[in-house]
Amino acid sequence: MTLIFVTAGFLAALQMAIPFIVKRTVVFGVTIPVDEVKNAQLKQYKKLYAILTFLISVIVVAIYFIWSSSITLTENQLIIVGLFMPFVILFISMALYFYFHVKVMTLKKQKHWFKDRKQVRVSELNLRTMDEMLPWVVYVIPMVISVGLVVFTLINYTSLPDQIPTHWGPDGKPDAFTDKTYLSALTLPLVLLIMNGMFLGINELTRNSGIKLSAGNVKASRVRQLRLRKYTSWLLFFISIMVSMLFTFLQFTTLYENSVSDLLIITMPLAFSALVLVGTIILAVKVGKKDSDLDIEIIEEGSGEVINADDDQYWKGGLFYFNPEDPSIFVEKRFGVGWTMNFARPLGYFILIGPLLIILIVTLL
Repeated sequence: MTLIFVTAGFLAALQMAIPFIVKRTVVFGVTIPVDEVKNAQLKQYKKLYAILTFLISVIVVAIYFIWSSSITLTENQLIIVGLFMPFVILFISMALYFYFHVKVMTLKKQKHWFKDRKQVRVSELNLRTMDEMLPWVVYVIPMVISVGLVVFTLINYTSLPDQIPTHWGPDGKPDAFTDKTYLSALTLPLVLLIMNGMFLGINELTRNSGIKLSAGNVKASRVRQLRLRKYTSWLLFFISIMVSMLFTFLQFTTLYENSVSDLLIITMPLAFSALVLVGTIILAVKVGKKDSDLDIEIIEEGSGEVINADDDQYWKGGLFYFNPEDPSIFVEKRFGVGWTMNFARPLGYFILIGPLLIILIVTLL
């Protein structure tokens, strides 16, 4: 229950902060000229979004608390219902986002911000030499752990129980089982190996993606892009290691179920979730404080006649990027900190959806 409330609070705080930590030249998924980043109307939209998101989040949490206190349900039922609370907050905040996305688009058209102004795209050929993303070989480490877990399982196959756990309840105890076979015993290690391969593929495709700079503020956007690539790579590797540790622990509890305390079984997934949240916060802070509303550096570059290219036509709703002319598989998000896929590139579907389909097939067999 504590984790649910902490997650809801973190999600609400992150959603409130997003308009202020994205690039200054993007407001609710809409490209604006650099000389309009301090536009009073745009600032009002951001503040109003943050206030409404906060109030709605408080109301959702209060309703859940009052409801859970006034009705008799088991702890597991309360937890299961509570798990939907963060999704309710996310759904409402996204509805607010789309509302203000339309408002900014309307304001942009009314003010003709891009009319009769030269639009350019900026790139630096030597910028990749400053890239600090982790090399692919680092991502082999969690894959070695996965292979070791496969070998460990095969060696100890005869010691495994006749019923293999396939699902763990909110109390940390298994509540669904399947008969022991080599496939069922190896499901967790195989899923882990597939996930680690997916993390490796995402990192490499991100490395090969274009580094897009702002024509109106090259210096700040350069720092932001390098930070985004560096810290995303580190966070992805961290999550890969943490998932490997969690799956190894779960596989260990299958083999030695009586030697692991219930408290530890509950604590491990909670610790995993908490550490991933901390990593996400660090990423948002490290990247979001540069070339955003949080950046105290004054924009001095560029002139009013030369502005960043308006590529709103490639962003559907300001969230989904579809540009067949862009070779990048992943690009920086317009709402949030991190990366999103170029949906016009089939390779991205293979890297993201392919492993998920394989995992689904493995778990259903």
